[in-house]
Amino acid sequence: MRYALIMAGGSGTRLWPMSRKATPKQLLPLIGGRSLLQIAGERLEGVVPTENRLVCAAESYRQRVMQAMPALNSNNWLGEPTGRDTLNAVGFAAAILAKRDPDAVFVVLTSDHLITPQEEFSKRIAEGFRLVQEDPTRFVTFGITPTFAATGYGYVEQGAAIPNFEQCFVAKRFVEKPDKENAERYLASGLFRWNSGMFVFHAAKCLESIGWYKPECAAGLARIAAAWQTPQQQRVVAEVYPTLPKISVDFALMEPASKDARRSLAMIPMQVQWKDVGSWPAWSETLPADANGNRTNARTQHLEATHVTVASDDPNHLVSVIGLDHVIVVRTGDATLVCRADMADKAKEIAGAVPPELQ
Repeated sequence: MRYALIMAGGSGTRLWPMSRKATPKQLLPLIGGRSLLQIAGERLEGVVPTENRLVCAAESYRQRVMQAMPALNSNNWLGEPTGRDTLNAVGFAAAILAKRDPDAVFVVLTSDHLITPQEEFSKRIAEGFRLVQEDPTRFVTFGITPTFAATGYGYVEQGAAIPNFEQCFVAKRFVEKPDKENAERYLASGLFRWNSGMFVFHAAKCLESIGWYKPECAAGLARIAAAWQTPQQQRVVAEVYPTLPKISVDFALMEPASKDARRSLAMIPMQVQWKDVGSWPAWSETLPADANGNRTNARTQHLEATHVTVASDDPNHLVSVIGLDHVIVVRTGDATLVCRADMADKAKEIAGAVPPELQ
């Protein structure tokens, strides 16, 4: 049967001061009044049944997640006592699903992205499910056509076409965040795609591979699965999960699997607009611009200002900027950020330096 895991961890500190520990970016109504988590759930309509959708996020977000996704089954909530990176989030889901359904195949998605058009997304995810259902030892990733020589994304190299599947290819190798020179070479070759962070796995085979490459993670996940839906569930998760080695699925699973004859890796190009809404400049691009390049979700009145982005959590609060270009203003009830657009990533540093109640 087909399932989906939405990973909704992360604190989103580059979107401070709106994104906080208590209300991270994936739960904020940043996109037309909807949260990124809500949009990620809606994206699965017609792809995976509602009752087969799992969410993995911090246990402290349980109530907020349930409010954002009222159809989420409580048995499909995977609460992390503390974040242990993406391998353990994927492994958590794999362990629970393998126990529930020996034939479970699941797609791994994040709650960080905006992806359009929906038709292309749905079609390619369905093809990913078909690939794994034909060969459970196959791991599938989805590649995004690069538009510039990014050094902050992982890359996957396209190999030979896979017979009987539309536009599906062998994944020759994974490269995590290359330097500028190599990123430019990958872009020029036309054979590399950005690694989207979306995958399809057979749950039991995924868990088996974690046992090969990260046995210490597999041992802890097995204890959690054994206690799942028993009176010991919460105690065991709270005790075991924080001890799991912190590592990404790319480093711990995909890279070693690409060199292992016991596994075959596939890459499916996805011709979509794929936007990682992880910073204020990225969020700004989701808004329409006026004649001066200014973008906002708030009341504004600017004078001789261009390419100004304003975000506010109060629709009645007026923000005015005079004589500035390429700046970002973020206003909340208890904190305000003003910065040059090209320095917006430093919001993460501010978030770590302010008093705890503002983090």
